[in-house]
Amino acid sequence: MLQTLKSLALASGESLDYYSLPELESAGVGPVSRLPVSIRLVLEAVLRNCDGKKVTEEHVRQLANWKPQGERVEEIPFIVARVVLQDFTGVPLLADLAAMRSAVGQLGKDPALIEPLVPVDLVVDHSIQVDVFGRPDALQRNMEFEFARNGERYRFMKWGMQAFDTFKVVPPGVGIVHQVNLEYLFRGVQVRNGVVFPDTLVGTDSHTTMINAVGVVGWGVGGIEAEAGMLGQPVYFLTPDVIGVELKGTLRDGVTATDLVLTVTELLRREKVVGTFVEFFGDGTASLTVPDRATIANMAPEYGATMGFFPVDGQTLAYLRGTGRLDSETDRFEAYFRAQQLFGIPKTGEIDYTRTLTLDLASIVPSLAGPKRPQDRIALPAMRETFEALFSKPAGENGFGKPADELPRRYPVGPESSCSTVDSQRFDHAGSARNVVEMADNRPSPDRIDDRHDSGIDLGHGDVLIAAITSCTNTSNPGVLLAAGLLARKAVAHGLRVKPHIKTSLAPGSRVVTDYLDRTGLLEPLAQLGFALAGYGCTTCIGNSGDLTPELNAAITEHDVIAAAVLSGNRNFEARIHPNIRANYLASPPLVVAFAIAGRVNVDLETEPLGTGLDGEPVYLRDLWPSADDVAALLPAALDPAVFRRLYADFGKDLDLWNAIPAPTGQVYTWPASTYIARPPFFDDFKPSPAPVSDILGARALLIVGDSVTTDHISPAGAFSESTPAGQYLVAHGVPRADFNSYGSRRGNHDVMIRGTFANVRIKNLMLPPKADGSRIEGGFTLHDGQQTAVFDAAQAYIASRTPTIVVAGEEYGTGSSRDWAAKGTQQLGVKAVVARSFERIHRSNLVGMGVLPLQFVGDDSAATLQLAGNETFDVLGIDGDSLAPQQMLTLRITGADGKVRNVPVRSRIDTPIEVDYYKHGGILPYVLRELAAR
Repeated sequence: MLQTLKSLALASGESLDYYSLPELESAGVGPVSRLPVSIRLVLEAVLRNCDGKKVTEEHVRQLANWKPQGERVEEIPFIVARVVLQDFTGVPLLADLAAMRSAVGQLGKDPALIEPLVPVDLVVDHSIQVDVFGRPDALQRNMEFEFARNGERYRFMKWGMQAFDTFKVVPPGVGIVHQVNLEYLFRGVQVRNGVVFPDTLVGTDSHTTMINAVGVVGWGVGGIEAEAGMLGQPVYFLTPDVIGVELKGTLRDGVTATDLVLTVTELLRREKVVGTFVEFFGDGTASLTVPDRATIANMAPEYGATMGFFPVDGQTLAYLRGTGRLDSETDRFEAYFRAQQLFGIPKTGEIDYTRTLTLDLASIVPSLAGPKRPQDRIALPAMRETFEALFSKPAGENGFGKPADELPRRYPVGPESSCSTVDSQRFDHAGSARNVVEMADNRPSPDRIDDRHDSGIDLGHGDVLIAAITSCTNTSNPGVLLAAGLLARKAVAHGLRVKPHIKTSLAPGSRVVTDYLDRTGLLEPLAQLGFALAGYGCTTCIGNSGDLTPELNAAITEHDVIAAAVLSGNRNFEARIHPNIRANYLASPPLVVAFAIAGRVNVDLETEPLGTGLDGEPVYLRDLWPSADDVAALLPAALDPAVFRRLYADFGKDLDLWNAIPAPTGQVYTWPASTYIARPPFFDDFKPSPAPVSDILGARALLIVGDSVTTDHISPAGAFSESTPAGQYLVAHGVPRADFNSYGSRRGNHDVMIRGTFANVRIKNLMLPPKADGSRIEGGFTLHDGQQTAVFDAAQAYIASRTPTIVVAGEEYGTGSSRDWAAKGTQQLGVKAVVARSFERIHRSNLVGMGVLPLQFVGDDSAATLQLAGNETFDVLGIDGDSLAPQQMLTLRITGADGKVRNVPVRSRIDTPIEVDYYKHGGILPYVLRELAAR
């Protein structure tokens, strides 16, 4: 065993042991001091957990000798210090754990064998919807709706809190998981059994990477991997490339951290950093505050990296002190990182990176991103011309395929009766939204009716209908939140208003935000423009925007209006924000306010006015935009240690709705009848030994899809109609349409989720013939025996006939959230393999974790070049359980409808040896359960 254990003497008199990385280098094991900081922190975890079994000395030596351009074939067993969950992914994870306890009990073992071995924190932040907006009581009303819809889920969470010793819940109304993680759950270094070590984690949300801002190694995984990590299984991954990004200079006045991250996202997507560690260094990096770093780290999934990592330095310490951590915690944190020679932002030439990129902060300009992907940055002055160009470009070029002469048209909207309150997202058979919850008070608040006309409004292409200050990316950054408030204050002073039909909302990342906005006098002007506090949660960015009014939805669908949303989030994929809003733009909070005032996105805010002031003169964005000095003067209010300590001292205080939820008891869940929580089927007929794996024969295509199919396309989180298979299931079980809630909220019920798989209203199955106008049919449909039918119905027919199925896809399959139901639903529909041009990191891993084989085309092969129609039969040959190896070449044998046979080489994307074992066991959960049951 490597002898690297040393003692760390702290100023407080405390003495702790630690595993020394400099000592490892002194022993001649490897050039540790030249390694990227992120690799060194992973190395520490490997060294500390070296037990000669799951983690061996050879693993330590391999990682200590990481080569910048080395072949990536070595597998790292990474044991994390803790796990964080959000409720959409946390509830199905808890259901899996409960089912594992049931399965262990049926095997005659103690159910308590299933117990998280590391601390687990679930933050409830994905369930609140913006049902009510623009009113002083919006927060309370939205939370009342939230608890009415989600009581069954919340009771289940409370059962988990008492059943598992290491499982804790941060209740609704506290904040977004990533901001709570950054502001509170992260405590610096950790200490166990007298050993101090760095905090590390995985989370069941792709934006777990926000914690990289404070030098923490962590990223998003599916709930499947998180469960294994909780139960003592290492998180295995291939040794990564590490891309060094040198930041130079400083941001110009008027440029925000949001503009910076949108530029970084565009740059790194172009540089193809998918699956790599990205590590920032240089003088420009050192100049960034932790909130600015967190903004960049948060969007690592958008630029495709596993992490967007920032080393620890004086800015990190200042943030810890400013957010109320104890002096002893901060001192221990600093002492540890200095002892490990890990303190400070590296300078040019100090680290060996796989490759290095450079970005001058002074080159950043105000920007947005959209209308369909976060990497498609648009400089602010180009917004109008870009929208107009995309309006008539085909969908394949990111456009909307509309005739250019339609752009100026405007369409009448019927008189509205409920502009300031709208209800849960519900859609009729055509996909349009409808209000379904009767509100006790349906009248708009007085400050939202200034521009209303009884004769109704008109609606045009590019009109903003949703404007949301939301999401973990930006609401953790006081610089951009204060800027939004300052802009709002100037706008109100000029007499500007937001049209009342625009759905405006403020959903901060934590209660700290509303505290400093209130103390700086900025909460009120935001509310006067309609950005009243609507909830603490992901809201609009996750698809919980709530509905538009029936009149707006009817006008959009009748006239095929390309309406817009502007949000300060990180995700703008098709149909994610609202199924009827097709142009979705990411922007900084002050730009969200500005575009809400302007009322449209096809506008050049550098040359066109936002509106007319009280003096009758035009008001321009430059008249309202706060200076850097204006923002800096208020920043001290955002880092008040006493406020953080007060607000995080007692989660349950003043949360009466949560406290009123009853808590079931017992170590094994009783699975009462519920359409929200059901015993998962993954352990049905569980056997101590797995069946052997073999070739896939006689498979049919369930779907053929194009590029950039996201996990939202595969497993949507939003609302659904009665006409969908999921809606029909709920109706058959006595659930009225008003109580459907969303797919995300029902992830604890597999019967709903498998019916929602591939059910996004914007997914395009290329097996279906084009419509008369040449456009593609959208929605969850496929062909079975030549007839168009729902994907779920076709899958059930194939399962009944014992016919395996495959999915064929293009580039970047599975982009987006770390949504384990995208893999679980795929497996439950009987899909045995997904053949794609390329995979996004987390979804590929999740497919393996569910026993679904990911295969990658080689060379130029694709569904298009192979001219696949969907009526072929497919065999996957070369799957031998005895010789199955990572990334081996297999054969996809394609038999056409005419009997012609083609053999196409494909690469197995089972990437590591442990994934081979997972696949042989039918997935990671059966593998772990068999391991635990064998004890």
